[in-house]
Amino acid sequence: MTEQGISNLSNENRRFEPPAELAANANLTAEAYERASADRLGFWAEQAERISWSTPFTEVLDWTKAPFAKWFVGGTLNAAYNCVDRHVEAGHGERVAFHFVGEPGDTRDITYANLKDEVSQAANALVDLGVKTGDRVAIYMPMIPEAIVAILACARLGAPHTVVFGGFSSDALASRVEDCDAKIIITADGGYRRGAPSALKPAVDEALAKLGDTSPVQHVLVARRTETDTEMTEGRDVWWHDVVATASTDHTPEAFDAEHPLYVMYTSGTTGKPKGILHTTGGYLVQNAYTFWGIFDHKPDDVFWCTADIGWVTGHSYMVYGPLLNGATQVMYEGTPDTPTKGRWWDIISDYGVTLFYTAPTAIRTCMKWGEQIPAERDLSSLRIMGSVGESINPEAYVWYRDNIGSGRTPIVDTWWQTETGAHMMSPLPGVTSAKPGSAMRAIPGIDIEVVDDAGQPVGNGEGGYLVVTEPWPAMLRTIWGDDDRYKETYWSRWENLYFAGDGAKKDDDGDIWLMGRVDDVMNVSGHRLSTTEIESALVSHPKVAEAAVVGAADDTTGQAVVAFVILRESAGDGGQEVVKELRDHVGKEIGPIAKPKRIMVVPELPKTRSGKIMRRLLRDVAEDREVGDSSTLADAGVMQLISDGIGAGKGDDD
Repeated sequence: MTEQGISNLSNENRRFEPPAELAANANLTAEAYERASADRLGFWAEQAERISWSTPFTEVLDWTKAPFAKWFVGGTLNAAYNCVDRHVEAGHGERVAFHFVGEPGDTRDITYANLKDEVSQAANALVDLGVKTGDRVAIYMPMIPEAIVAILACARLGAPHTVVFGGFSSDALASRVEDCDAKIIITADGGYRRGAPSALKPAVDEALAKLGDTSPVQHVLVARRTETDTEMTEGRDVWWHDVVATASTDHTPEAFDAEHPLYVMYTSGTTGKPKGILHTTGGYLVQNAYTFWGIFDHKPDDVFWCTADIGWVTGHSYMVYGPLLNGATQVMYEGTPDTPTKGRWWDIISDYGVTLFYTAPTAIRTCMKWGEQIPAERDLSSLRIMGSVGESINPEAYVWYRDNIGSGRTPIVDTWWQTETGAHMMSPLPGVTSAKPGSAMRAIPGIDIEVVDDAGQPVGNGEGGYLVVTEPWPAMLRTIWGDDDRYKETYWSRWENLYFAGDGAKKDDDGDIWLMGRVDDVMNVSGHRLSTTEIESALVSHPKVAEAAVVGAADDTTGQAVVAFVILRESAGDGGQEVVKELRDHVGKEIGPIAKPKRIMVVPELPKTRSGKIMRRLLRDVAEDREVGDSSTLADAGVMQLISDGIGAGKGDDD
């Protein structure tokens, strides 16, 4: 990363103070930092009071076999009871848990009492299908209420779930089912996407055919959504409406140990083999209950909407567990933000009076590309806190989001966390922090984070390095499923007792932290280390650019060359050599001549996972003119063909 880039960020003078009314009534105050610093484990013991324990824990943390943690030792609890039953018992059964909005326009309100009954029915049906405590269940579903019910039914039984994004290929599904030895797959005939039904069940059939006799799956439970013709294998496949909807609503949840496995979430590995991240029950629930309540400043009359898919960890932590633990009312939307119009999201916010909104920077930049007139035509005055998740949000997108969606007054919680961390780790506090556009600011109360150098020593203000977590935290991953050695090697081997998952960061002059992207996304150009995030931010700061992704491609002269893929705003036209030169010069002016992309490609889309992460590995394949690798984890499998067909610009001069 360049010294100039650090200087530019440390001199950032845009700050947004919390609204006075929010600050006066905020759930989390500055005093929380002091309490957590004075007695970190005592602080987490306080947060554990947010959930109901069947058996009280006797020890907050056992770290004697680091890096294998045990939190809330001796405690027992049931995740589904905490998310559903206890709210009904407290007299909140008629509170809406989910306002479901189907893409075709169908809607359904599900109360906590409804949810309790449906989860109990699903749990009873799974027991009848042979599921026992400890059995793994794969869930491969669209964004429909039955997906939430399936997750909670598994948690109720102590059967760890692994949710596979419904856009993944049959190969991706098969590899995950095989790795975790799933006994049941819960799926649907299909879902709706961009105005048409999209089949899911055929991919399940293909996955099981590929596994053949080695398949661990005994039954496939199929929910009906699109009413399309669906092939069912007798003896293996059963309809949801036949076995769940007809089951008893009486089910008594069992209490499990705090360290009982809750779910396995697969994420990309540097080797190409997905890693099964294991999260357990007690610590995960405590940190998610606390962070949802505090970072979103949740109040009983709020309406929360997280746009993430349940196949991503954000969908687990901040659409299922965190909000439901707090008895929140949520929106769940099935489809895409541009169906049937590019104002669909903003219509939903207006219709349901959404007050807390959580989405990804890539979605915000897409809305920027569509223009500010679309949200301007909707009433978004109900919003009081907005969130960003998935990657660092560039300052331009942050300000656009705040001005055009938040009416120039709504605070943004720019959250940093990972599949591995399980819950928020860094974020501004909405009622406390003087927020800077593009910075996740500092660790939240109870979390200890540092930026360190190559020797593992903390860097000074104005310096960059590696982002590490210095103390264990409740929602942390416990291991990689079936591979303790890979867990230690991947996250704990670089420095003793420091968790490092690969992100670079820098501190500004105030000590606030700016994420710089993956360290394996740092390029070495003629001996200069350049951050992809820094160059991307420079490109997106140009008024003609809606979104950008940068990779380093092998170069005989410089070692690596900067190659940029950009999506232009609609107002910029189709692009061409003049635009390419303009953008190269702009990067040179913003960062320095060394950072000028050698090649800029104007493309219609970028390859992204459903979580919004750009798959730079595939772009590197394009940049180095080789066959594109496995694209099965993309949200839209056709994107790489679009890029191949739509590249409209080329090379700049090597100056």
